Amino acid sequence: MDYYVTPERLLELKTELENLKTKKRIEVAKRLKRAKELGDLSENSEYIEAREEQALVERRIYEVEGMVKNAVLITKPVKNCAVQIGSTIEVERDGKKQTFTIVGSSETRPETGLISNESPLGKAFLGREAGERIRIKIPKGETEYTIVKIF
Repeated sequence: MDYYVTPERLLELKTELENLKTKKRIEVAKRLKRAKELGDLSENSEYIEAREEQALVERRIYEVEGMVKNAVLITKPVKNCAVQIGSTIEVERDGKKQTFTIVGSSETRPETGLISNESPLGKAFLGREAGERIRIKIPKGETEYTIVKIF
């Protein structure tokens, strides 16, 4: 499965992965060693907690490795062409203008205008051109957006 990311997000993921594989693993290993030194592991809460943290760290390493492996870099699209991942668009709905940037699902922050290519809104805009009207189903019924401009 493709995982769309900006170059900045890919760098963040690689940094997180490096931190998990080095610092975090070492930290957890030290906790496990200290807990083992306390004796009876069956009733050792520190050991149990350290094992749980170790499992969480390993799971996150697995997740981030998958994201990095399947990363597809979002490049800046050609201006004024059809909307694609990486496009910034100005739309109008009910006389109000909004600006959105279509990003991968891991970078979504709707409150700042970053919408996922997998969201209903993002999917509806993909492949469309400036001037097009798009009808989108929302929980309250339907609404219509007009793509004013593609940056």
